[in-house]
Amino acid sequence: MFNEGQYAASYPAQVKAQVDAGMWVGNHSYTHPHLTQQTQATVDSEISRTQQAIASAGGGTPKLFRPPYGETNATVKAVEAKYGLTEIIWDVDSQDWNGASTDAIVAAAGRLTNGQIILMHDWPANTVAAIPRIAQGLAARNLCAGMISPRRAAQSPPTAAATVAVAAAVVRRRCPPVRSGVTGTTSTSRSPVPATGP
Repeated sequence: MFNEGQYAASYPAQVKAQVDAGMWVGNHSYTHPHLTQQTQATVDSEISRTQQAIASAGGGTPKLFRPPYGETNATVKAVEAKYGLTEIIWDVDSQDWNGASTDAIVAAAGRLTNGQIILMHDWPANTVAAIPRIAQGLAARNLCAGMISPRRAAQSPPTAAATVAVAAAVVRRRCPPVRSGVTGTTSTSRSPVPATGP
């Protein structure tokens, strides 16, 4: 889950719920601005305040950063490096933030291959409805959702670019056994008001 700092600060229980559900909490800036249009000091503030907000909410110190709208440049990358963050960009955009239907979200997940990352958000009802079907479709192709790690991110170079609390999942082979009765997962957090764009 990639969280905006402003929401981590205002809703710390949601950050704790993410951690309790076994998720890693990543940094998605404090207010979701177009970072490539900001000064280095502003980029630093956006990232550092989010690091602090997530840590204060019990989410640990993020190691992963997804830039708003997927916009990045040398300044953004330099600030990421200062905080030891690995930049995450998706391979497949579910378009859930843009009103995609449940069927369209499932179809987008169907394009994933081993090691790729899909962009999804926890606030669209269509995304929540798509999760069981996505899990079944991945399993049918001997794939499953996995966690993005800094090491995995370095091995899987991004091919495209990234609102509130946002989920991105990497798919992988050699899935663990599925427990009986489990057909999918939904996020334990709810964002109060979704931001616009990825």
